[in-house]
Amino acid sequence: MKVWRKSSYSSVNGDCVEVAPSESIFVRDSKSRLAGVIGFSPDAWETFITCVEFPSATKSA
Repeated sequence: MKVWRKSSYSSVNGDCVEVAPSESIFVRDSKSRLAGVIGFSPDAWETFITCVEFPSATKSA
């Protein structure tokens, strides 16, 4: 069973993504929960988060 967690950056109207970490990290749209889920390996998720938090650190010189 996945335990979904809503982003702390969610807007008041609920527009956000939800994340369910387990062996893989699952992501879904909070407004359309039945539309589908994207799964990431832990390494791919870490790379994604790093790119979002520190975009200049991932750019090629």
